[in-house]
Amino acid sequence: MTLPASTILVFLDPAFENGRIADSSQPQLMATDLGATRGDGVFESLLAVGGRARKVQAHLNRLESSARALDLNIPEQDVWRRAIDTAIKEFRDAFPAPSPAEDEVVVKLLVTRGVEGASAPTCWIQASPSPAGSRRQRETGIDVVLLDRGFDTEAGDRAPWLLLGAKTLSYAVNMAALRYAHKQGADDAIFTSTDGRVLEGPTSTVLLAHVETVDDGTGSVRSVKRLITPQLDSGILPGTSQDALFTKAKAAGWELGYGPLVPEDLFDADAVWLISSIRLIAPVNHVDGREIGTPAMRKQLTAELNELFAGIE
Repeated sequence: MTLPASTILVFLDPAFENGRIADSSQPQLMATDLGATRGDGVFESLLAVGGRARKVQAHLNRLESSARALDLNIPEQDVWRRAIDTAIKEFRDAFPAPSPAEDEVVVKLLVTRGVEGASAPTCWIQASPSPAGSRRQRETGIDVVLLDRGFDTEAGDRAPWLLLGAKTLSYAVNMAALRYAHKQGADDAIFTSTDGRVLEGPTSTVLLAHVETVDDGTGSVRSVKRLITPQLDSGILPGTSQDALFTKAKAAGWELGYGPLVPEDLFDADAVWLISSIRLIAPVNHVDGREIGTPAMRKQLTAELNELFAGIE
């Protein structure tokens, strides 16, 4: 495994309390590691802004949940926290951000089952620059296509070995979906189930909003904003960003809802977003070529959600 020079690697090693820093310009992973040969492992991606990692607890909890689904024994959360801090500090020292607005670091937590025949997993942190495209898509929005994932919404319960609710290293299908979307002239995709439900993006969670004007019966009119995401029991990955945003939105007076959602709900929405820890909130301009809401409404609602999301730690 050889990585670009602008990458910091920190391996979780019992002999190093804060993690062992490794040379990213040199091979580090054994060719027989099951993460490389079979995609047998789990991972998390989080963003550090201004040197501070966001939603660490939520990501560590989800990493543990994914590891349990794969019967992987991983280090305690405090071990991960120390290694995360080391990776962020090393990256910012080695590659200072040109401006505060660009002081973002992508931090990946990776676990493989380890070298074939070994009893211990391979665990490391990877710190790298935030993709410029992520910031651009937050600002300009994205076009998406709907793609059939090939499973119904009950597949996760019926066949838990499919690992539909775990964040595994087996991302070949997700990446193939993105490549297919790009070939269709789109930026991203939204998966649908074989029973017609909206699920998630290959690397993101789906959100949609409705804004209604309501008469409270006294002659006063107020605006009601509702934020909705697909049902979490439909075989999708629980979104850490969606969960954190819902908490902030509820406190700000938004109504919240969980599917079930069908594609027509996307077209009827006043705004749709794909949200993730790295790209953050990306407004969806078009789905299968059809415009979602209006540019003015998308801009207004996106600005409101971005303001709420900026306060998340």
